[in-house]
Amino acid sequence: MNKKLEFQRLQDAEMKTAAQSFYTKMQRRRTVRDFSDQSVPAEVIRNALLCAGTAPSGANMQPWHFAVTTDPKIKIGIKDAAEAEEKTFYTQRAPEAWLDALAPLGTDEHKPFLSTAPVLIGVFLKKFTYTEDGKRLKNYYPYESVGIACGLLISALHHSGLATLTHTPSPMAFLNQAFARPKTERPYLLLVVGYPEETAKCLLSKNCLLRISSALLASKHRNISNNNNNSRRRHSRYGHGLNLSPTGTKTASF
Repeated sequence: MNKKLEFQRLQDAEMKTAAQSFYTKMQRRRTVRDFSDQSVPAEVIRNALLCAGTAPSGANMQPWHFAVTTDPKIKIGIKDAAEAEEKTFYTQRAPEAWLDALAPLGTDEHKPFLSTAPVLIGVFLKKFTYTEDGKRLKNYYPYESVGIACGLLISALHHSGLATLTHTPSPMAFLNQAFARPKTERPYLLLVVGYPEETAKCLLSKNCLLRISSALLASKHRNISNNNNNSRRRHSRYGHGLNLSPTGTKTASF
């Protein structure tokens, strides 16, 4: 059922302030592997989940389920199962190149954070939705939809003052049993949530704007039907009328 859109349009100055404020806060977000066992307010988790549920999804099918636990026994069970899978991964399944990529992170099969952190959220993907009368409906773009929802969830938790870790043991089928979810749902990731330990460390580097974006705008000199590689490279780097650099900085202009 459609209803009138509730949208608050901001003035340019308000938009710029809001965008800068949000980025300033989000640029401090980092993955944490050392968690305090201090409990967190349940309402914060609840509102973060509601935020995740606002994510766009294919045909609005909302193909996600978020299973939450703070139970120490369940967390220990998840930790034991995850470490068993991770040991096989690190000693048998992982190719050397993958292990080399993980080396700077200092990770191994030991995952103490799974029992230390106060909250674990199992994120499950639903390829199909089942109605009350048992009819099976296909969910469209479920992987993309659940990924967007997870991004909103992580952002909401960070905005609320909590740290997170996205953990993806492979395989993750044990999470269905741990969280009492049906086999029709596929484990997507395990989100570890809590406060960072005072001694927690993290990787600091993130790619700059030029490495993660480009501006491609209309130009009277550009022929869309022309498959000239040089032209495409030129216009993907240099747009017209749009400057994505900080004020006064020329090196990041598009």
